[in-house]
Amino acid sequence: MNIHEYQAKELLRSYGVAVPRGHVAYTPAEAVERAEALGGPVWVVKSQIHAGGRGAGRFQDDPDGKGGVRVVKSIDEVRENAGKMLGHTLVTKQTGPTGKEVKRLLIEEGCDIARELYLSLLIDRATSRVTVIASTEGGMEIEEVAHHHPEKIITLPLDPLTGLKGFQARQIAFGLGLQGDQIKNAVKFLMGMYQAFMELDASTVEINPLVVTGSGDVMALDAKINFDSNALYRHSNVEDLRDESEEDPHELEANQHELNYIKLDGQIGCMVNGAGLAMATMDIIKLYGGEPANFLDVGGGATRERVTAAFKLILSDSNVEGILVNIFGGIMRCDVIAEGVVSAAREVHLHVPLVVRLEGTNVELGKKILADSGLPIIAADNLADAAEKIVKAVKEA
Repeated sequence: MNIHEYQAKELLRSYGVAVPRGHVAYTPAEAVERAEALGGPVWVVKSQIHAGGRGAGRFQDDPDGKGGVRVVKSIDEVRENAGKMLGHTLVTKQTGPTGKEVKRLLIEEGCDIARELYLSLLIDRATSRVTVIASTEGGMEIEEVAHHHPEKIITLPLDPLTGLKGFQARQIAFGLGLQGDQIKNAVKFLMGMYQAFMELDASTVEINPLVVTGSGDVMALDAKINFDSNALYRHSNVEDLRDESEEDPHELEANQHELNYIKLDGQIGCMVNGAGLAMATMDIIKLYGGEPANFLDVGGGATRERVTAAFKLILSDSNVEGILVNIFGGIMRCDVIAEGVVSAAREVHLHVPLVVRLEGTNVELGKKILADSGLPIIAADNLADAAEKIVKAVKEA
């Protein structure tokens, strides 16, 4: 789960991490109130959407060509820029060409920036450890830094038994070229950041840029936190921060029916039980020359109603030109899947080729239900046969 920058900063502040003073605003009038409360003489008006690259982004209908993060020097400029940002669509590298509508702003105090650095905590799959990533090249995408200047990336895997120790935090500070009180401030910053990461069950905490001010303070000028969704039941305060308007409507619908769904760019919809089988299904579709339109795992204990919802969800994607249902019935019974497929196909008036491969518990009954349905369902004997048939059917449709 993702949250907005202002929410991330409030959480980090509660762990002693230094962040600029700022407040969220939903209207130009609120933006002015927030700016007046902060004082001046410089403010930053920041678009709040779940996407990076906001400063370099552009609003679709703004002839000025300004980005989603603007430094202003008067209350009138706060009001003017808030009006040009709220309710308008911001396009960045991460949003794609459709962009995202800005519904809230962060009004923040200006900052005397002496240096920009990069700092993050994440779970490194290669080592299965929480890892500190740091760089002197703040303000840039870390992937670009790693590609062009790998020598400027500091990587520190942490022992899961001991966690982050003070000497390691100082090691990172030295690596970033900090001196004097900056080192003490950076150690406090990183220790608080690590505590937040662990206690909140985060998957990523990224500070980009981490700035050193003219007075030597170390501060998070921007902050991003991602959370392990499987651990949200332990953190109701974090779950309350969820902004469903920023999420894909198809994925929201899937969550309501306890389906694991991720939309992709292909044309063949997939409905599978089990994450591993779903990955294998997508791989074999590509092997036979097709492209999967989604990852969809109905789970091991899906009901007829959940299968029907999954089927509708796949067909709600206008890019879908064919559907492959691949079920290996262990806990999940093949007859339940078959009933759900038939029910959904009739309800939505199936208009694309449908290939179904069933194997496992009650497979013969499931196949009979499909055969007796009177629907144009293409039966498959195995996974390779299913992939070959759906790719062929889509190309011939």
